[in-house]
Amino acid sequence: MDHVISACPILAKEQYIKGHDRVCAKLHFNICKEIDKQRYDHVPKLVETCHEGKVTIVWNQQVRTDRTVPNNKADIVIDDNKPGTYMSIVVAIP
Repeated sequence: MDHVISACPILAKEQYIKGHDRVCAKLHFNICKEIDKQRYDHVPKLVETCHEGKVTIVWNQQVRTDRTVPNNKADIVIDDNKPGTYMSIVVAIP
C-alpha cells in the first residue's frame, strides 16, 4: 500500500510550507540571537539589520544574480557587508 503524501493537494499547498516556514523562522531567530545577544522574542522581518548595521539578514526574498536563475529565492541570506561575500541558506524538509 504505497501512498504519496505529496500528491495530496491539501498537504502540498499548506502543511509542507507551514512546517518549512516554522523551521526557517526558528533558524532566523537563532542567527539573529547569535549576532545580537540582546534579542529574546522574534518575528522574522523581510530585512533585518543587526550588530550596529554591520550584518544584514534577508528573509525569504529573491536574490539578484548576474544571470537568469529560475529559482533564486533563498530562505535566509546573511550579508556581513564585506565586498563580494554573503551566506545563502536554503532549508529542505524531506
